[in-house]
Amino acid sequence: MAKFGLGNDPETAAAVTVLTRAVQLDSESRYQQALVCYQEGIDLLLQILKGTKDDTKKCNLRKKISGYMDRAENIKKYLDQEKEDGKYHKQIKIEENATGFSYESLFQEYLNETVTEVWIEDPYIRHTHQGCGKQQQISGLEEIKESLGNHGVLLELEYSSSLHDREIRFNNGWMIKIGRGLDYFKKPQGRFSLGYCDFDLRPCHETTVDIFHNKHTKKI
Repeated sequence: MAKFGLGNDPETAAAVTVLTRAVQLDSESRYQQALVCYQEGIDLLLQILKGTKDDTKKCNLRKKISGYMDRAENIKKYLDQEKEDGKYHKQIKIEENATGFSYESLFQEYLNETVTEVWIEDPYIRHTHQGCGKQQQISGLEEIKESLGNHGVLLELEYSSSLHDREIRFNNGWMIKIGRGLDYFKKPQGRFSLGYCDFDLRPCHETTVDIFHNKHTKKI
C-alpha cells in the first residue's frame, strides 16, 4: 500500500489514490498501466513538494518520490527490454459508452516525426454514415483524396473482395489492430451535442485495441 502520513489535504489524498493504484497494478504484473500511474503520482507529489515549507515533510516527500521514481524507472527498463526481446504487446480495452478514445488519443504516441506512410485496411465500410452504396463510397473517398492532396498528402486507394482483417500500420514499425476497425464510435445524439466534433467526448462501442511492433511479429 502507498502509505504517507503527510496530511489529509486533497492534493495528498489524490497522490495516495493514484500511487495505491500503481502499486496494485504493479503487483498484478500490469506494468504498462502501473507505469502511467506511477508517473502521474510522482507528478502530484512533486507539486505538493513545491508548496511545502515544513522541512520534515519535505524530507519525507523526497524519500517517497525517490522510491517511486526508482520503481518507475525499473519498470520502464523492463518494458524497453521486452520490446527488444520481441515480447511487446499493449492491449487497450474500450468499454461500452467509454469516452476519451479519439484517434489522436490512441495513435499520437506512435505517430512521431519518422512516420511518412500509413496503411489502413478495413473491410467493413458499409454503414450509412460511411457512404450509401459503393459508388457513393468511392465518390466520398475520392473527395477525401483530393482534399488531402491540397495539403501535400497522397492517398492511394485499393479495393479487395477477399480482405477480412482490420489493421493500421505506420512505416516506423508500429501496427495497431482494433476489433471494430476505425468505426468504434457511437452515433452522436445531434449536430450540437458534445462529441459531434470532439471525438474524445463521443461514447464508444465496446472493443479491444492491440498494439505491436512489426519487428516483433512473426511473418508466415
